[in-house]
Amino acid sequence: MEEQIRKQLKDIMQQEVVLATGCTEPGAVALCVAKAVETLGCEPESITLKLSKNVYKNAMGVGIPGTGMIGLPIAVAMAVTHGNSSRGLEVLTIPADQVEEAKQWLANNSERINIGVKETSDKLYIECSVGCDANMATAVIAKRHTNFIFLKKNDRILLDHKQGLFQEQDNDDNPQEDNKQRLDLTARMVYDYATTAPLDELQWLMDTVEYNTAASECGLTGMGLHTGEILMEQARGDMVHTVVARTVAASDARMDGCTKPVYSNSGSGNQGITCTLPSYYYGKLKGCSDEQILRALTMNHLMSIYIKRGIGRLSALCGIVNATMGGAAALTYLEGGGYEQVCYAMKNMINTLAGMVCDGAKPSCALKMSVGLYSAFVCAELAVHNRVVDCTDGLSESDIDCSIRNLGRLGKDGMNQTDDMILDIMTHKK
Repeated sequence: MEEQIRKQLKDIMQQEVVLATGCTEPGAVALCVAKAVETLGCEPESITLKLSKNVYKNAMGVGIPGTGMIGLPIAVAMAVTHGNSSRGLEVLTIPADQVEEAKQWLANNSERINIGVKETSDKLYIECSVGCDANMATAVIAKRHTNFIFLKKNDRILLDHKQGLFQEQDNDDNPQEDNKQRLDLTARMVYDYATTAPLDELQWLMDTVEYNTAASECGLTGMGLHTGEILMEQARGDMVHTVVARTVAASDARMDGCTKPVYSNSGSGNQGITCTLPSYYYGKLKGCSDEQILRALTMNHLMSIYIKRGIGRLSALCGIVNATMGGAAALTYLEGGGYEQVCYAMKNMINTLAGMVCDGAKPSCALKMSVGLYSAFVCAELAVHNRVVDCTDGLSESDIDCSIRNLGRLGKDGMNQTDDMILDIMTHKK
């Protein structure tokens, strides 16, 4: 593989695999609020948030770290009272005494916060306007959870990257990058990088294991829906059940407001967990070498990033789909499968999980993760026995990249009305 392409692949991974505390949508909203307040320069008397539908639904029912509360109002309060935009997606990591101050502020000032949906073609869009006396400030994040594209104080525009933002073809890896310079990923490229790149170039991925296993240990004590804890009690030494239990436990913790940060993938902590823990735990239990585990981690993370590119950063298609597809590829590799078998596993997954919808971030995300992981083990097992769905079946084609593009079309364009319906249902519950 050419050195320049290898460098680009490493850069893509390091852009997409980053630390985040709590669910990334409330974290991004809090980041936007913090930036707007910093731009204003004083405590706001009014806070108006306009969010894309996908951001709105992912922030409604998820736990906010260290608060014992769900939803955006407490995240906004934390950003107003103790926000620091330089912390990025760890903006909600604050000491317990500051959390209590934020709760008190919210109890006294909840009427200052106004949250609504903005009709926009961009699926990740956060706009925060804050006011105090005669002063106003606005901050806008779009495309990526930490990507500020507009800043304004009163009549003075401080940043404006809005022009050309809503292109037909999103550039999710780097919104400022010219699409002509964008690296066109393929499954073969991902596989070759994962299996041949110098190990010292991949070693940083072991940090994802350290952080994400810490969240798993927290979840096994009984958090969220207790999915991981209960599955672990029933595992009785079974390798697959143990791997699934330990993985979903990290989602239990994260969705319940655990204060431990996790490494995310493509803007999602749950995707980052799914791209890390199955490869690591299964590799360890199976007795694989450190090199095999590291290369499996690389394949899982980068294959998920590749698949997610076509779907879009936020979609009506659940992110567990692309993350467990990457997982199936990694598990196949750990079982001794080559490139052909890795492709078989991903095709099998496309014809298994293509219809899984995202109905917001919440504790039951751990259940979807378990479904995806059990499917990944089945699809990988079939693949290493050279069993693959027919190219005439469903979304699958003979070429793996065409199959992945078909999945992307479904998630990015075909499920737009599904998104509207999900949000309508979620906001009109009796």
